[in-house]
Amino acid sequence: MAISSSTLTIGSAEIGSGGGGSRWDTGAAPIRYPDPNIKILDPRFAKYTLPMAAIERIAGGCRFTEGPVWFGDGRYLLFSDIPNDRILKWEEETGAVSVFRQRSNYANGNTRDRIGRLITCEMGSQRLTRTEYDGRITVLANTFDGKRLTGPNDVVVKSDGSIWFSDNGAGIRGNYLGNKA
Repeated sequence: MAISSSTLTIGSAEIGSGGGGSRWDTGAAPIRYPDPNIKILDPRFAKYTLPMAAIERIAGGCRFTEGPVWFGDGRYLLFSDIPNDRILKWEEETGAVSVFRQRSNYANGNTRDRIGRLITCEMGSQRLTRTEYDGRITVLANTFDGKRLTGPNDVVVKSDGSIWFSDNGAGIRGNYLGNKA
């Protein structure tokens, strides 16, 4: 997954608004693969590209995006805009982008658990959380072996329901990604 500093990138394609009249729609035809800006350094990755797939922007105004997670049942995508301390929501039907959560504690990686709730790595609060169906936030982890987490980064839920996440040990080292942790 490649992430640019201003737009969300998935696989190796910048995703966008399509022709739906979004405020970011330039009216220009979508860029087609192969994109000269995409370099495949390991030939094993080539099987994951989609030759001649359209590249479309869905959102602008972001500084550093991460953690895209698709909610197929609601037909929307959530993703983190870390420096702006928010999680954004893109709706497939309308192409609208809105703020899902402001003051996201500098959310980074996101996923869904086995029953569809949002699981989030919060770098600012140094914890792993779950958003309940009613919007309440439940802390799943904030320490390991008696030590505080420093930089929860990416997260996945295994088929057995166990949650695996990375804690990079770095936290937030400067003001670009948010307040220092």
